[in-house]
Amino acid sequence: MPKKEYTHITIILDRTGSMEAIRDDTIGGFNAFLKSQKELGGFATLTLVQFDSQDPYEALHQFRPVAQVPELTRQTFVPRASTPLLDALGRGINDLEKSLSDLADEERPDKIIFVVITDGQENASREFRRDQILKMVQEKTEKARWQFVFLSADLDAVDEAMHIGFTAAQSLAFDRSQHGNAAAWHSISNRITAYRNNASDQVAFDDEDRAQQENERKRNT
Repeated sequence: MPKKEYTHITIILDRTGSMEAIRDDTIGGFNAFLKSQKELGGFATLTLVQFDSQDPYEALHQFRPVAQVPELTRQTFVPRASTPLLDALGRGINDLEKSLSDLADEERPDKIIFVVITDGQENASREFRRDQILKMVQEKTEKARWQFVFLSADLDAVDEAMHIGFTAAQSLAFDRSQHGNAAAWHSISNRITAYRNNASDQVAFDDEDRAQQENERKRNT
């Protein structure tokens, strides 16, 4: 049996060139998320992967206890290049599956959360196709009950996420502003907290999360 009250969180973080505009906001948002997760009871591990076309899969932390994960800095998060989103997703799912298979049954987490944070659409993948990612996401969702969550500052990218297996309930478009970014990280932290504490049976956004972003978009138009 999997280990009770043990959650694993994989975060696939876009660090492509267009993220430069929200670099400091992303760093601050991640660090606030990290702080809130460290304050929870129970045990959690984190895999943090950055991706761009120069390095489609750079794992900064691999199954590291959340309590030991350091904050992001301007030295560890440096936006560059273009967006191989499908390759990052495919490798992330395969890597997580391999890591779980290497654990004894009693050491495996009972909850798996797979989070993608990007600000743009796929434009540079070479290894994986959309139909492959769709099949992989659907299989892990249906058979292993992984929670797949998608956050993007690009509305078209959120729409595209629907075509590769992410549900509308577990996807959120956020405004490319300091407040929009902070609200998105706050939302995902709250939803993961509820899931880890068994207050919710899935990681899904609600009307309040979406209203915050809509208000922020209106404020900036």
